[in-house]
Amino acid sequence: MPIRATLAAVLALALAAPAAAEPRARDLGVPFDGVPGPLNAITDVAGVEVGMKTLIAGEGALARGKGPVRTGVTAIHPRGKADGRAVFAGFFAGNGNGDMTGTHWVDESGVLETPILITGTGSVGVVRDAAFQWLADHREGLFWYPVVGETADVPLHDMAGRHVTAKDAVDALDGARAGTVPEGNVGGGVGMVCNGFKGGTGTASRRLPAEMGGYTVGVLVQCNYGSARALRIAGVPVAREMKLQPHCVAKLTSPPQQIFGQTAAICDPSRLAIADLPDQEHRGSIIIVIATDAPLTPEQLKRVARRGSVGLGRLGTYEADGSGDIFIAFSTANPGADDGNWASDASKPASVARLRSAALNPVLEATVQGVEEAVVNSMVAARTMTGADYWTVSALPHDQLQQVLRAHGLLVTPQR
Repeated sequence: MPIRATLAAVLALALAAPAAAEPRARDLGVPFDGVPGPLNAITDVAGVEVGMKTLIAGEGALARGKGPVRTGVTAIHPRGKADGRAVFAGFFAGNGNGDMTGTHWVDESGVLETPILITGTGSVGVVRDAAFQWLADHREGLFWYPVVGETADVPLHDMAGRHVTAKDAVDALDGARAGTVPEGNVGGGVGMVCNGFKGGTGTASRRLPAEMGGYTVGVLVQCNYGSARALRIAGVPVAREMKLQPHCVAKLTSPPQQIFGQTAAICDPSRLAIADLPDQEHRGSIIIVIATDAPLTPEQLKRVARRGSVGLGRLGTYEADGSGDIFIAFSTANPGADDGNWASDASKPASVARLRSAALNPVLEATVQGVEEAVVNSMVAARTMTGADYWTVSALPHDQLQQVLRAHGLLVTPQR
């Protein structure tokens, strides 16, 4: 069978399986610290709802404005679609080579008054405008600063083609639900590459014991950063120990083109491997959304957001110059404490519950643990994907990951 036909068959198989059925890192026996919530998802924080619109269409040569399309939108409602009350929030950029709209006001006021949306770099404007219109149709008030983050879905997607529409963003907002959150090649994470393998959307949570308050911390990531050679899972540089065909970034052309100064390999689909060229500057991004029901104020939530960097550090990244590592944290506690100028009692003082700083450590630790697991979940769930110009990024090989962890005595009994 010709290699292009074979790759088309691989793509068809990858798109056929429902995202919700994808395995998670714990299903493979990957060890993690901490105790997850019932769903091990950001929606374990009561009230949080997540919606996604996934756009996958076409294959073959890139034609701007026509495709192929590998993109989407993810929407997060801090208190659910039906509850427009603001939440206290904090924002932090581990490295700022990326974008998240609306964060100036979050920094200034300490409140988040809109949903959070995540998409591809080329679609931030249309998603932001659609979110504004959605808020105008569903909330009281006259104006808002929608929070929209991005990571770059190249080379798999026709990013300059502007394929995400306002309706796609509205569909993600309207379709948001509590419960299980799909992972991998879904929502805004469709076209992303994470630590040199196929990445995308991932989530996790931690439930603190009663003596530490019993609070929940949930994390959702859109993962598009990092290199395979640096990747660490359970502290082990796993990709270095896997039997992978090295430097296999597949752009099937005739003849093979020069990519970053090197000739691209034509990959055997049965041996697809890491998309990681030697000596290539790391470029990529990750958006991390952290939710909690712990009663935290804005300056505390900024401290929580900063711990996104610590979670990524456990996975081997150093937040490279070309990476946009952007984190936002919010608390669903203190409902009604600060609902902006449009609240009927805006001039009256509000009573606010706040954890003492000395009690914050368990929340910080849970954040680091949740970020680490959410990233690995995004990679475990993602399937090999072929996109524009036949660029192909392989999935993290589950069997080889298990073999490496087993060799180090780290593989545990798979858990649900």
